Order: sequence, then structure tokens, then C-alpha cells
Amino acid sequence: MTHCAPGDRLKLVVTGPVGAGKTTAIAAVSDIDPITTDELATDETALLKPRTTVALDFGLVRLDGGAEVHLYGTPGQARFDFMWEVLAEGALGVLILVDATMPDADRQLGAFVDAFAALGPRPVAVGITHLDLVPGFDLTPLHRVLDDRGIVAPVLSVDPRDPVDVALLIEALVATLDPDLV
Repeated sequence: MTHCAPGDRLKLVVTGPVGAGKTTAIAAVSDIDPITTDELATDETALLKPRTTVALDFGLVRLDGGAEVHLYGTPGQARFDFMWEVLAEGALGVLILVDATMPDADRQLGAFVDAFAALGPRPVAVGITHLDLVPGFDLTPLHRVLDDRGIVAPVLSVDPRDPVDVALLIEALVATLDPDLV
């Protein structure tokens, strides 16, 4: 990718399982009031949280050089996977958030990596959330998921409430697209 100029727009998708922090992460860094489509959870998701994204989240980050990063958050539930394809259209990269408190975090990462790889090759960055709740969390299985698929991607600990953490994850992904942007 060539260097971005003022006015350029980079589209990134923020995805991952329910409760990983997608909506929170977008809200933490957005330079506008984020657009959300949260509704009352009516299925097993209600056991995890009262509201869930049913279509998309949208936020905007303005870079110093004048380019903009448009962040599109996906629903985490597989029953809304038709939105994943819609939101992936034209995306330059994918941020995958995974909740470290989930016993099958590696399987969840693999499912999202595979789903988005099927929609077209694009760079990935992985944010592991809720690490503060799992002392001694072993990242090896997550790295294995990426290695088994031949994916080289940054894997970072991210508190989705912390704008600095989220910005670092975005920067890690954007740097794979164009190092001059960060």
C-alpha cells in the first residue's frame, strides 16, 4: 500500500466473540460518538451481558497526517455472521479481540481467523482482553492457531476500555499496511 494522504480512509473491521470488548474498544478511541446497534440479549448471550450488537458498531479515528481510520465492529454471535461478510467488504485489515477468560479462547480465535480469511486475505492483529482476570494466561495456544494457518500477526494484551491500548492495537495493524502511517 502506498502512503496515505489527508482525506484517505482506511477501513478496519473489529471482530471477535461476544463479550470480547468490540463495542467498548471502538468507543474508547473514536473521535466521534460511535454508532452502535446494541439490543437486549435474548438468547444464551444474556448469560454474559444484558445487551449485544446485532448489526454493527462504527467509530472514526483521525490520524495525525489527515487520514481517517473507519472502525466497523461486527456482532460476535455466529447467527449474525451474514454481517461479517457485509462489513468485511473493502476492509484493509481485521482486528480480532479474544476474551482470555473463555476456556476455548484459542478455538474462538481460530473460528474468527478462518471466517475472515474465507472472505478474502487481509492483515490481522489480535487483542487479548480480560488478561487481568487470568493470571498466568498462556498465549501459546493462540500463537499456535496463527502459526498453523501461516499467519504472522501482532498479538497484544488489550484493555478495551483504555484508549491507549486500543490505539496500540490499531497502530500495530496499520503498520502492517503502511509503516509511514504510524
